[in-house]
Amino acid sequence: RCKNLSVSFWNSYWMLPSDVCGMNCFWEAAFRYDYMKTHPSEKMHLAVVACGERLEETVTMLRSAIIFSIKPLQFHIFAEDQLHKRFRDVLDDFPYEGKVNYTLYPITFPTESAAEWKKLFKPCASQRLFLPLILKNVDSLLYVDTDILFLRPVDDIWSFLRKFNSSQIAAMAPEHEEPRIGWYNRFARHPFYGVTGINSGVMLMNMTRIRRKYFKNDMTTVRLQWGEILMPLLKKYKLNITWGDQDLLNIMFFHNPESLYVFPCQWNYRPDHCIYGSNCKEAEEEGIFILHGNRGVYHDDKQPTFRAVYEAIKNYSFGGDLVHSLLQPLELELQKTTHTYCGRVYKVFIKQLTKSIKDLYDRRSKGR
Repeated sequence: RCKNLSVSFWNSYWMLPSDVCGMNCFWEAAFRYDYMKTHPSEKMHLAVVACGERLEETVTMLRSAIIFSIKPLQFHIFAEDQLHKRFRDVLDDFPYEGKVNYTLYPITFPTESAAEWKKLFKPCASQRLFLPLILKNVDSLLYVDTDILFLRPVDDIWSFLRKFNSSQIAAMAPEHEEPRIGWYNRFARHPFYGVTGINSGVMLMNMTRIRRKYFKNDMTTVRLQWGEILMPLLKKYKLNITWGDQDLLNIMFFHNPESLYVFPCQWNYRPDHCIYGSNCKEAEEEGIFILHGNRGVYHDDKQPTFRAVYEAIKNYSFGGDLVHSLLQPLELELQKTTHTYCGRVYKVFIKQLTKSIKDLYDRRSKGR
C-alpha cells in the first residue's frame, strides 16, 4: 500500500496558518502500451477541490480513476480543514496496489483578495484557478470537478498532453455541442471561447507553459502572466459573470484561442448531452469516456441514468469481479431508465466501460 500525506506551507502570499473496436482503437492501445514501456515511472497528477458535502462524491471519483488507470497516480486534494481526517480515513483503506499517492492541501487564496475569491460562484470553486501558482513543482496536471467519473484509464486523457502543439497550454471540452441549447452563445454578457464556450469541469493543463505564458487581454496592451491577470479579470467582469471561474477561463481563452486544445464531448459528457436528445456523436460511436454529473444528478431522481453509474462505482468493492459486481448490475439498472431521454441511449453509458474492463483483464492476463 502506498500513501503519502503532506500539507505544504506556502509563503505569506497565501492565506495559511503557515505547507468491439476498430483499427483506430487497436493502434491507440498499442501506442499506449509502447509508451508505458519507455516511460514506466511517469506519474499522472490529478487535482480536485472538495468543500461542504462533497467528500463521498470526491472519493467515488478517485475510485473510478484508480480502477482502470495504468501509470502511477498522484492525487492533489484541496479540501476544507474539517474534511482532511475523513479523507485520510477513507483513502488509507484503499488497496492502492502500490500505484497511488495522495496529498491533502487546505483551501487557500491570495491573502489580499481571499474573500472575493471564496464567494465567487460556489464555495472553493475558484481554487482551480490558482493551481499553477500553488503546485509550482508540478509540470502537468489534470483538474476535475468532484462529480466526475472515469470510464476509461486516466492515461488516455493524459496522453492529450503529447498532442499539444507548441502554443497550447490547456485542454477542455465545449460547453455545448448544439448552439440552439447553448448557454454562452444565448445569454453570456462577456467574451467566451468559440461558438458555445468551454466547460472547465475537466481541464488538462501543462502548468509549466501556463506559468511562462504572457496572455493577451482586453484590459491593457501589455500581456500579463497567469498570476497577474486573474484579479484584474475578476474586477472587470464580476458583475457580468454567472459561472464564476469557468467564465474567467472562457474570457482568457477568447483572447488567446491558440492556447487551447479542444477535446471531444465524450471526455466530458454531461446531462445536456442527452436530456434534450442525444447530441454527442462521439459518445454514440465509442461510448462515454468521462461522465460529468453536474447539476447534482448523482443525488436526485431527475436523471436516473447518471445516478445508476455513480451508485455502481461507489458501491463496487476493490478486487471484486468487475463484470459480475459492476457491469452486469449496472446494465440492469440502466435498463430501468429507458423512460428518460438519457435512458434511451443507456448503451453509451456502458459501451466504453465494457471495453475498459476487457482491456484491464487482458493486461492482467498478459502480466501473469
